[in-house]
Amino acid sequence: MALTFNHQTNEISNNGVITVGGVAVGGDNTPPLLGDRGIFAGGTTGPRRNTIEYVAIPTTGNVTDFGDLSAARYGLAACSNGSRGVFSAGSTDSGDTNVIEYITIATTGDVTDFGDLTVATRYSAGLADNTTGVIALGDTASGTYSNVMEYITIATTGNSQDFGDLTEASNGIAGCSSTVRGLFGGGNLSGGGRSNVIQYITIATPSNATDFGDLTIARAYPAACSNGSRGVFAGGTTGSNSDVIDYVTIESTGNATDFGNLIAATYLIAGCANTTRGLFSGGTNSGGTSNVIEYITIATPSNATDFGDLSSSRTGGASCSGT
Repeated sequence: MALTFNHQTNEISNNGVITVGGVAVGGDNTPPLLGDRGIFAGGTTGPRRNTIEYVAIPTTGNVTDFGDLSAARYGLAACSNGSRGVFSAGSTDSGDTNVIEYITIATTGDVTDFGDLTVATRYSAGLADNTTGVIALGDTASGTYSNVMEYITIATTGNSQDFGDLTEASNGIAGCSSTVRGLFGGGNLSGGGRSNVIQYITIATPSNATDFGDLTIARAYPAACSNGSRGVFAGGTTGSNSDVIDYVTIESTGNATDFGNLIAATYLIAGCANTTRGLFSGGTNSGGTSNVIEYITIATPSNATDFGDLSSSRTGGASCSGT
């Protein structure tokens, strides 16, 4: 056993598994796919937005401009391998799109074309390990929900390929991941109603999703984020807006546990994280469309705290993080 301790960062490494504050964030000598720059893209305030903005997750404060999407849209998905952020799908002024595009997270600028999903879609969800991004498609035509997941190799541009199927067709779900396992939770069900189901995949192995456990309440349009070990689901709608935050340990199946509450009950909110903090941004609450960014310390269940503001209020945006 190779056990080392870094006195400057308080990180313990056990044969390549890095632990920060008692939380494992990587394995097999693979660094975590997380970074300290949080990215927020797209959304709508009535007019759709093409805005991409960023913050430094370890600090608090308002966003800085990063660049632009190729078209203004909401209901898009995001994922990241830690260096490249990928945005896919969404509703544009011309209708739903199948476009996939990317940024280099360390370098501000507009998106570059990546490829295409097999169909145009919105209210999709994304997650990734250090290599593969997986997109659960969501709406594929006029309210028709899909159970399809597709995948890309994030470092290599190209069109998506079939990954497998969710346990049930849905939209408005949320995704988060470790470097091994991806989770999708919540959503609107094709048969009606909202889901409390969490399902999981092994990201490196295309296959159908498997039942993981249940959220504390059934809801659609929540946000999700992860520190690489703990997955957190926040907000959403049960028919009424929810402020519930709950969490799971990604590598251990089971039901979610209460974490705390958002500042306001909000849905169509976006989430991202580094190895310490989770951020939730925008969305719709009783006050209308929000510009608020709030944060949690993922290892410590508690209520969310104000972080800063987006440049404008928006709902249905997407978020990822990296370095």
